[in-house]
Amino acid sequence: MEKMNQAFEKMKMLVGMEVDEEEQQQESSFLDDFNRNCTLSTKQRLYGFAICLSAGITCTLLSMLVFFHPIKFGITFSFGNLLALGSTAFLIGPKRQVTMMLDPVRIYATALYIASIIIALFCAVYVRNKLLTLLAIVLEFGALIWYSLSYIPFARSMVSKIMASCFDTEF
Repeated sequence: MEKMNQAFEKMKMLVGMEVDEEEQQQESSFLDDFNRNCTLSTKQRLYGFAICLSAGITCTLLSMLVFFHPIKFGITFSFGNLLALGSTAFLIGPKRQVTMMLDPVRIYATALYIASIIIALFCAVYVRNKLLTLLAIVLEFGALIWYSLSYIPFARSMVSKIMASCFDTEF
């Protein structure tokens, strides 16, 4: 019964309904305090989302101009991904963003995506090796796709089945 109540409360949060005050007070944390101090109007949230997302897309597209310079490419591509990822926090709030990212359904995809961004930036900024940076960007791009698919119901299982059927054919 407790799991059902928790699931019901989680669904309320996802659709933007208020949850019980008692439960909110019990789970007071840094993200709760941060959420309370970051109250924005709907118009401000939309502007923040649009600005952050367009800056992320711009950085990602500009990275294509420096494609043959893997270090510059790695930095601008990763920064664009971070901006695009952060843009959704404007729409749904930072606490709900982190909660959704750490959901058991997508925790591995999130960890792989964040790790690949860190690895790409490390290879580009600290190691400054073009081949390692390019490999890290390929990993980051694949992790971005897998992470994005985690938000579409049954998308990852469908892609897995398609990939498995592609490799099962005999030559």
